[in-house]
Amino acid sequence: MSQRHSQNQSRRSDQTTEEPELSLKIDSIAYGGAGVGRSGGKVYFVPFTVPGEQVSVKVVRQQKRFCEARLLSVEVAAEEREEPRCKHFGICGGCAYQHVPYSQQLLWKADQVRELLQRVGRIENPPVLPTVPSAAEWAYRNRIRVHSDGRRVGFYPKFGRELVDVAECPIASAPVNQALHALRKTHPEPGEYPLSARTGVRFFEQTNDSAAAELLRVVDEVILEKDVTLEDDFALVDAYSGAGFFGRRLAPRFTQVIGIETHEGAVESAQRRAGPTERYVCGDVAVHLGPVLEELPRARTVVLLDPPAAGVEARVTDLLTALQVARVVYVSCDPATLARDLGALVRGGYRLSSVTPLDMFPQTADVEVVAVLEPISTGGIEGR
Repeated sequence: MSQRHSQNQSRRSDQTTEEPELSLKIDSIAYGGAGVGRSGGKVYFVPFTVPGEQVSVKVVRQQKRFCEARLLSVEVAAEEREEPRCKHFGICGGCAYQHVPYSQQLLWKADQVRELLQRVGRIENPPVLPTVPSAAEWAYRNRIRVHSDGRRVGFYPKFGRELVDVAECPIASAPVNQALHALRKTHPEPGEYPLSARTGVRFFEQTNDSAAAELLRVVDEVILEKDVTLEDDFALVDAYSGAGFFGRRLAPRFTQVIGIETHEGAVESAQRRAGPTERYVCGDVAVHLGPVLEELPRARTVVLLDPPAAGVEARVTDLLTALQVARVVYVSCDPATLARDLGALVRGGYRLSSVTPLDMFPQTADVEVVAVLEPISTGGIEGR
């Protein structure tokens, strides 16, 4: 939602140009899903394109350093291009990659993570692994958010403000589409309407259940070495812990788990379901992380970071640099802010040992990432 909001803000502030149509060669795909082309010394971002294609475009927005353009036609198509499943693809702003095979989407996402780590994080040769696929490529979303203008119900387009009238979303699960059908029959008043396959959810939960299981599997694999047992007396600090998605499931591998989360409802839920070795603190991670780490044997402490898209506060990276722990596992839904934060930690004395992209949202440009860092000075858990 934050990305969509920022895009909408820019639509109001930027001038729409009346430039003539251009023919561009697409060179690459940027994070966010747009193809990149160049002409006359300018860089153009064109959604719904494939590297190697020659396309006709219309500039819709100019910035100082780049232009955004709408795809008008594909003059020379790439071999990878295929027919999208959704008739609204190319207009609706939700999906970015329905025009290429799923295997290509996975390659693009790993490349984009690598490029951001190099460019934003200034990390040389980042150890990026292949993208872990989602078990379901379609019908995986257990919730969506639609809008009504009083006449139509659907999603905002990539460019513009006139709603795209959507009767069914192919990446939404059957129960969510049933809820959409029911909502449309009521001819709802203008506004925003969340639709979910679940009831009573008051705080963030994962949107793709099967991919969430894969995310947990990856985190479980990297959180500790397999030969580390409870007798080794390791503690887990689950920062931005939410309702305990990770902490509760990883607790059997640690002698204690301390979660830190600002959302009171999520903390209450985590505490209700907590085991005897878990405790959850309600408050700001930047405020509570330091005191928590001071109480723990840091050579046997793992910090799990799972922040919102904005990433972690500078105070958090400063604390982890000053109070180095045996391992930091960083789960991110935004590779750009992840790259910024990993860069700070690497320059602060940690070694980036692995980066695993996971596809939580097939057909879209979003990608989840799990990164593992260990202090250079001690060699981390492996060197204990």
